[in-house]
Amino acid sequence: VLPDEGEVRRDSGVRVAYLPQEPELHESGTVYENVAAGLGELRQVILDYHHVIQAMSAPDADIEALLERMHPLQEALERRNGWEVAQRIEQTLTLLQLPADAQVAQLSGGWKRRVALGRALVIVPDILLLDEPTNHLDIEAIQWLEDTLMNFRGALLFVTHDRHFLDRLATRILELDRGHLTGYEGNFSQYQRRKAELLAAEATQNALFDKRLAEEERWIRKGIQARRTRNEGRVRALKALRVERSDRRNLLGKAKLALDSGEQSGKLVLEATGVSFAYDGKPVVRDLDLRVLRGDRIGLIGPNGVGKTTLLKLLLKQLEPNSGSVRHGTNLQIAYFDQTRAQLDPEAQVFDCVGGGREFVSIGGKERHVMSYLADFLFPPQRARSPVKSLSGGERARLLLAQLFAQPANVLVMDEPTNDLDIETLELLEELLAEYDGTVFMVSHDRTFLDNVVTSSLVFSGNGVVEEFFGGYSDWLRQRSSAPATTATSKSPTDTKPKSAPASKPKAGQRKPSFKEQRELDELPKRIEGLEKEREQLHTRLADPKSYENKPEALADISARLSAIEAELAQAYARWEALEAGGGNG
Repeated sequence: VLPDEGEVRRDSGVRVAYLPQEPELHESGTVYENVAAGLGELRQVILDYHHVIQAMSAPDADIEALLERMHPLQEALERRNGWEVAQRIEQTLTLLQLPADAQVAQLSGGWKRRVALGRALVIVPDILLLDEPTNHLDIEAIQWLEDTLMNFRGALLFVTHDRHFLDRLATRILELDRGHLTGYEGNFSQYQRRKAELLAAEATQNALFDKRLAEEERWIRKGIQARRTRNEGRVRALKALRVERSDRRNLLGKAKLALDSGEQSGKLVLEATGVSFAYDGKPVVRDLDLRVLRGDRIGLIGPNGVGKTTLLKLLLKQLEPNSGSVRHGTNLQIAYFDQTRAQLDPEAQVFDCVGGGREFVSIGGKERHVMSYLADFLFPPQRARSPVKSLSGGERARLLLAQLFAQPANVLVMDEPTNDLDIETLELLEELLAEYDGTVFMVSHDRTFLDNVVTSSLVFSGNGVVEEFFGGYSDWLRQRSSAPATTATSKSPTDTKPKSAPASKPKAGQRKPSFKEQRELDELPKRIEGLEKEREQLHTRLADPKSYENKPEALADISARLSAIEAELAQAYARWEALEAGGGNG
């Protein structure tokens, strides 16, 4: 995009990489092919070499033919300094924990974002531009992204509404406000303090200016005195004041959120006893006991796909548990915020989504015109007549909030409400929920939002275990670090170092392991740790071109052994789980 005025200069040789909100990848390609996509002419040589190496690990590979094909590729890599670039691709894949030969089309949105970031990093940019990099990532992925960017040596320019992310990474804030771009040194917290001081000073200055303008307007209305020659200078000064006032840009409007908590629910909102649920044989929730009282604000924390939405549906009785029971209290009025925005009809007008064909809605017992109510959520009259499908992500989030808050509810269930919301609206929503006297269930990956809203957290610890902690995200971190580890935690594919399993008492219907099985169970963690250590060593050798410059067939052996290790690890973990569950077969 070209500017209307001015120019943008960039030094020659400066490499710039850009990660858009919605990464554009080759869906039919592999992870390796997409990461290598930014390397120009060298890309095809590296891809051909990678494919030859992969072919060598096949059981029926024609090694002699493959070596003959590899020779000219090695020469091409030598001429173009390709070994260094190929090594950088391997290192990037290892850093981002990306499976090189997985098909991109089969990856989730969060993993696709990792692939797009890998493509940007592999060219070693001098400037890295990121547009909303944390959108739709879970907390674990956001922390990984923070750690990765902390080690980035180039300049980083990013747009985000994640305040925790801003605080950790930003060293300078650029604010676009009323058409002016202003720089603030420091992180987001420092910017907030400085901005508050500037706004207070601006308000004081504007008040003095308006007072002076009002005095001059009263004077000019006196008539004859103002028209005397000796006062012409004062008249000209007044005209200048009017121009200055008309040029003043006021602060943009803020959403005005209000919530009707309806009739008070009973003191007990719900009680879950021994609730378990599995999907395709995989435990999502296991033996959950939970008691929720009126006024509790509960946050659900866990990686994407772990089952947070499923747990909400179990608690709302939209799903039947495999075992256990859920009992609701009296007089519950439940409002549900769906992360997929499925309640919004894309063909309907914004006006009808809130009014449902009516001109007025009842908010807190008072009748309000739908247009006036929508204005509180920053929808001007012309936008209120637009179809939902024309709205941006942030506008859809605000519309769903408007729809949700237009109905009385003493139980709010909010699944990812913070996606696409700007920081000011997030802060207003925080204030609203803090003052709300009903009960809240909240799923969010916004760590600051969780800290500011929830009173307790349900944390998915892995293998269907859900633990309750007092306070928000930071409180959970403190409690987790100070308490001994008693349950398995969720692990990434490369962070699976096992610990010795504590002996546990068999549950009802679960037989006690035999001496042989117990011995096997005790030895499994050590075996798994050894396999993972070997895998790490092989990845290091794989990333070092010196390992196979003189003996390229060694790379095929490494690839074959890595495949075997993955199979052994999968088998070992399955056996470990079976033995712990009392299902070993001797």
